[in-house]
Amino acid sequence: MQFNTYLFGCFLAVVLAVHRSPIPWTAKKVALLLFSYAFYAAWDPPFVVLLWGSTVVDWFVARALVRTKDGARRRLLLAASLVFNLGLLGYFKYAGFLQRTFAALAGAAGFHWSPAPIDVVLPIGISFYTFMTISYTVDVYLERTRPARSFLDYALYVTFFPHLVSGPIVRTHELVPQFETPRRATSAQLGWGFALLALGLFEKVVVADGWFAPIVDRVYAPELAQLSTADAWLGTLAFAGQIFCDFAGYSTAAIGVAYTLGFTLPVNFRFPYAAVGFSDFWRRWHVSLSTWLRDYLYIPLGGNRRGPTRTQVNLMLTMLIGGLWHGASWTFVAWGGLHGGYLAGERIARRWLPAWHAPAGRALLALLTFVLVCFAWVFFRAGTFAQAFRICTAMLGGGSGASHPEWRFALIPLGVLLASHWALRDTTLEDVVERTPWPVRSLALAAMILSLLMFPGVDRAFIYFQF
Repeated sequence: MQFNTYLFGCFLAVVLAVHRSPIPWTAKKVALLLFSYAFYAAWDPPFVVLLWGSTVVDWFVARALVRTKDGARRRLLLAASLVFNLGLLGYFKYAGFLQRTFAALAGAAGFHWSPAPIDVVLPIGISFYTFMTISYTVDVYLERTRPARSFLDYALYVTFFPHLVSGPIVRTHELVPQFETPRRATSAQLGWGFALLALGLFEKVVVADGWFAPIVDRVYAPELAQLSTADAWLGTLAFAGQIFCDFAGYSTAAIGVAYTLGFTLPVNFRFPYAAVGFSDFWRRWHVSLSTWLRDYLYIPLGGNRRGPTRTQVNLMLTMLIGGLWHGASWTFVAWGGLHGGYLAGERIARRWLPAWHAPAGRALLALLTFVLVCFAWVFFRAGTFAQAFRICTAMLGGGSGASHPEWRFALIPLGVLLASHWALRDTTLEDVVERTPWPVRSLALAAMILSLLMFPGVDRAFIYFQF
């Protein structure tokens, strides 16, 4: 069930009716949990079993971690949780990828190996809820948090339908306490929640799917043999707009849906295309994932505490694994590797750029950041290395064939997007809305809703559903 469907509108109406009814709080939570399972089962009902398994295993592991003080037993319990969760993720997401990789390596070594393909359906959202349950167990093991007091609250934390399939990746302390006491959205929260839902759907349906996606699909079509330099850049810039509006649109809609129920989810995007440098970019892009990778991978590897060389290695490993998290393909690993190289290079460059904080230097660095981020997006979007190299070659001046001047219209929404990021980079959307006169707010909201009703968009799934 997707946010951008009429079915979800009916689903949300029923959820709100039950949640705002005068039944006890525990009954409301049970209903919300059942609704969340129904929301997930709308894609593939058997995969609900995996969701149950991950929930139950980490619930009992966390409680056992609190009961025992024996170090060896606690490490064994943590290992059991990690093996179970990463084993599920590894089998469903990476088994086929590993098989193809080993077959290619065997072929390169002169051995012919043709195993039966592993054809496994990827359970939607498994990358997101697996990281949530892992963070819960690790935090309990490190005594950074106490286990949830109620299994119902913990199960709802894992399964809460707004964030279930594409995040944000929520930590225990951010959501479980909200389930412990009765919650009902105020009229202000309800209005703000529906406004965020409309904004998120507008970003997804009108901007990502309507403006950007048709151009991206043409440029990144596998059968396209010739590509001009202008079209290669236009297609990649369009994808930069599409991926942001698609994923940020989902996150905004998810936060809005949670608000309508009286709950708060963390912000997942902070105007990333206004980033000045790559560390700044990752403080603004997919914040819940970047902070998860920092806290549960980069810091345990040693972070920046073991010297400059080890810091660079830790950055690269973290970003390579972050790229692999996005998809079982070497192109995603290359995308992560590029960002690892960007971050490592930035740390070195800071020593040699005295004008780092000067206005002109910041503007130039921001432009360089955006251009290199777009260059990396090629490997994120391309289906193969051959296609990625062909597009990169065209972007660097080696293009051929006639260009399509009409595609330049994609620069209009992209320009608006970049301008809005720069205007809002040091503030929040809430602050801007509070300072805006209500007639302007009402007109903007009405325009978004009208465009959603009238726009002849294509029924496209959110891009991050595949991860």
